[in-house]
Amino acid sequence: MEDILRQALVVLRATWKHRRLGMLVAWVVGAIAAGVILRIPDRYEASARIFVDTQSILKPLMSGLAIQPNVEQQVMMLSRTLISRPNVEKLIRMADMDLNTKGKAQQDALVEGLMKTLKIQSIGRDNLYTLSYQDTDPAKAQRVVQALVSIFIESSLGDKRLDSDSARKFIDEQIHNYEVKLQEAESRLKDFKLRNIELQVGDGKTSADRLSEISMVLNSSRLALREAENSRDAMRRQIVGEEPVLLPESPGADSGISLPEIDGRIDTQKRNLDTLMQRYTEQHPDVVGTRRLIKDLEEQKRQELLARKKFAAANPGSSVSNNPVYQQLKVALAESEANVASLRARVSEYESRYKRITDLLRTQPQLEAEFTQLNRDYDINKKNYEQLVSRRESAELTGDLDAAGSVADFRLIDPPRASSTPAAPNRLLLLPAGLLLALATGLFTAFAASQIRPVFFEGKSLREVTGLPLLGTVSLIPNESRRLKERASLRRFLMATAGLVVAYGAGIAALTFFTQRVVWG
Repeated sequence: MEDILRQALVVLRATWKHRRLGMLVAWVVGAIAAGVILRIPDRYEASARIFVDTQSILKPLMSGLAIQPNVEQQVMMLSRTLISRPNVEKLIRMADMDLNTKGKAQQDALVEGLMKTLKIQSIGRDNLYTLSYQDTDPAKAQRVVQALVSIFIESSLGDKRLDSDSARKFIDEQIHNYEVKLQEAESRLKDFKLRNIELQVGDGKTSADRLSEISMVLNSSRLALREAENSRDAMRRQIVGEEPVLLPESPGADSGISLPEIDGRIDTQKRNLDTLMQRYTEQHPDVVGTRRLIKDLEEQKRQELLARKKFAAANPGSSVSNNPVYQQLKVALAESEANVASLRARVSEYESRYKRITDLLRTQPQLEAEFTQLNRDYDINKKNYEQLVSRRESAELTGDLDAAGSVADFRLIDPPRASSTPAAPNRLLLLPAGLLLALATGLFTAFAASQIRPVFFEGKSLREVTGLPLLGTVSLIPNESRRLKERASLRRFLMATAGLVVAYGAGIAALTFFTQRVVWG
């Protein structure tokens, strides 16, 4: 610690030795700094304040119908990206700043300078923005700020419309693509259904249910076929064993003769009459009509039997083939044969259906998997298509909402105005800085001179530097004349220092006085 203090003391004594050179340099640097500061051209600042109102009444009203963008974030991002080269070039043209530029180099320098000096600042969270610019010409600064305000508002609206149009165009293209996909999916689904039309069952029934129903109907048809065949065979045996008979002559015997066709109809109507009598009275029209029909059929049977009797009386030698009973049996046999043929066709058809459905059931899992895949693709495309159509409607509504200009309202709070007093340079701050720079330069000059021409103030330092033995030192005893000379030198140094400080102080005072005079004037 003692060595450090000793070295510091040696450096200070060496620097003090060259104080006059340092003070001279301080005066020169101070004069140059003051001249430079006073010759800096005045720059006037023009500014404007814009308030962006994003709290629109349409927001809650259009919630869920139109897309609600984050307007505050958009405006904030716009304020940060507004000072771009295209916008600055547009601003230069709007403010007529390109009239005196010649060549590409000057144009680029002007653009770069404006990009560095233009300022957009956000004030707190109230969406309040300040646009400012400084220039030596206050009118020019005001024109630049006015152009910047116009670009700020137009860029926000233009970006909204451009984004809305781009989104709508993209959605339209996607809707067209999904329309094509839907048509292709519908065509594949239609072809599959046409190829496998037998798998389409209504009432929620499956193929297994259809197979069970067909099996039941097939068994019922086979049973009916066996019954019809047995009835036919019995009728054949009856025809083979039939003998010719004569029609009875007594009037009361007609009721014992059977006419199968008319008797069957009479039996049917009697059964129908029994059913009606269980539900209605004797006076009901259906009951009366049924009784009348039965009476007509009985009369028709009586007339038929009478005709046959007359025929038998006129042809006593007719063969057994002319026997009415035999003829009735032949007709019944023909009907039975037809019924058997019909039942056989029915059984054959149901057997083929049963076989076909059985074959389909073997391939049904694969067909169901293919149908499920087709339905899945169709449902996905349909869902995306419906969502895109809904988004397009929402985008159109959003575009109309943006065109209404009510989502974000730009209000010019303070119009562009240039200050009457220079905003820069701040000479009241630069002059003290110049004084400090002059003093620091003078001190550095004295220190550099002491290092260039070093002086040894004690023997120990000389012995350490040279490495030679020191035999002794000779001290200078100052006399009165030397003391007076050193005191005069010190006074001159202090007076020079004070003069530099007083000169800068007077300059600052004068500058303050004139500045206040201009403001109050």
